[in-house]
Amino acid sequence: MRSDGGREAIVVVIGGAAASAVGTGATMHHFAPDGSSDRPAPDARTGLWLVGARGSVATTAALGLAVIADGRAEPTGCVTAGESFASAPLPAFGDLVVGGHDISDVSMVKRAELLVEAGMIAPRLLTAAHAALERADAEVRPGYSAHPAEGAARESQQAAAERLAADIVDFRERHGLARVVVVDLVSTEPLPEPAPELSDRDLLRAALADPERAVLPPSSVTAYAALLAGAPFAEFTPSASMHLPVLLELAEERGVPVAGQDGKTGQTWLRTILAPAFGARGLRVLSWAGANLLGGGDGATLADPQAVQSKLVSKSRGLQDLTGSDVTPLHIDNVPDLGDIKVAWDHVHVEGFLGSRLTLQTTWSAYDSMLAAPLVLDLARLLALADAAGYAGPVPELGFFFKDPWGSGVHDFAAQTVALSDWVRAATARVGGDATAAADRS
Repeated sequence: MRSDGGREAIVVVIGGAAASAVGTGATMHHFAPDGSSDRPAPDARTGLWLVGARGSVATTAALGLAVIADGRAEPTGCVTAGESFASAPLPAFGDLVVGGHDISDVSMVKRAELLVEAGMIAPRLLTAAHAALERADAEVRPGYSAHPAEGAARESQQAAAERLAADIVDFRERHGLARVVVVDLVSTEPLPEPAPELSDRDLLRAALADPERAVLPPSSVTAYAALLAGAPFAEFTPSASMHLPVLLELAEERGVPVAGQDGKTGQTWLRTILAPAFGARGLRVLSWAGANLLGGGDGATLADPQAVQSKLVSKSRGLQDLTGSDVTPLHIDNVPDLGDIKVAWDHVHVEGFLGSRLTLQTTWSAYDSMLAAPLVLDLARLLALADAAGYAGPVPELGFFFKDPWGSGVHDFAAQTVALSDWVRAATARVGGDATAAADRS
């Protein structure tokens, strides 16, 4: 770390030489032999930086956070509001400060008004959260697009990542935050084609510096920016983002905890409860067919055959692992009039005693953003704890929240629940927290 004109500069070694990101001032923390560190306390004021901040999920999360913090709504649906987390030193809902990146010019308030019109959000809640949404929207900065506006100068991906990182650090410093947690909520993108640059630092460094090349998908530029800023990161979509060898390696080296990917909000959550139950009962799943109907931005995005592939992979991988069957056909249809409502149907064909057959059918219908938003708040609180406790790279226990968890092959939801609870206790112990201290803070 060095000073340039009064601003801190990160020095990130991507290849044999150093690449500096002036103004992105991340802090490298130091650990004593007993595991303690100089990192800020986990329950200190924390930034929640939403990538895709003006979308439905981000706006719902920001609005929900505002009314929960003001006591106008209960944190129903937030895992970390449960009794088993009461002794964990997590930032209070009122201590989360919202900002973000987006390429949209539709404000968070306007997005919330559209969600009210759709019947998803009660008008009284928008009234109560209006000022908070305006404050959050004022903290939204231009994001990164692989397709800049006509006539705009093309920036290299290194320059773009440094710009995004500087926004995050500026937000942290202006608000006096202990840390900023970045959560990517941008629409699903096609998975990148295999390329040597994605696993070789020297090649990647050269590619990032060339404004005529875009070797990283936009989600990975976002993830790289979080690493430059020293910000814990969660990938809530099935996009590649941090899940590239070179970026995961950098997260480990820089001491940045990360979690992903693809939020487990509805149909897949139910599947990871039911599938282990069939196995425990001694039954054999022959096939598990599913269908998703959804509208809104996600429906339109997933109508793209390339973009939908990453979603199909993430939704199917865990189910195949849990059932031992590769007969898990799934299709996703765009039904525009459904808006933010998602309908999921499953048909499960099972072999029982003496070759008998049984069938289970389930239908799940819910506002997708309402399922996702509370988990975004949970991830912000838990990644603050992970950062304070000195975790680096993928945190496998946070796989509880994801369809395709990084660093873990566990998909059984009951097992994930136990693992998450055990991890929270261990992380709390690492930062010196206990039930008495937590009670004093409440």
